Amino acid sequence: MRRISWWKVLGAAGLAGVAATGVLVARGERQRRAMTSAEVRSRLHRRYAELGDPSYRR
Repeated sequence: MRRISWWKVLGAAGLAGVAATGVLVARGERQRRAMTSAEVRSRLHRRYAELGDPSYRR
């Protein structure tokens, strides 16, 4: 049986990781572009409200 060198396995794994990251980035970008400005604004207001009083954070 032929033995595959480790650098080839690591290279293939690296390429698969780069491809998977590209897919996730593209998916997130499509979701962001699909939102209206009103949806973005309400989402930011909701996230800010979840933070609570910022004077207590440190």
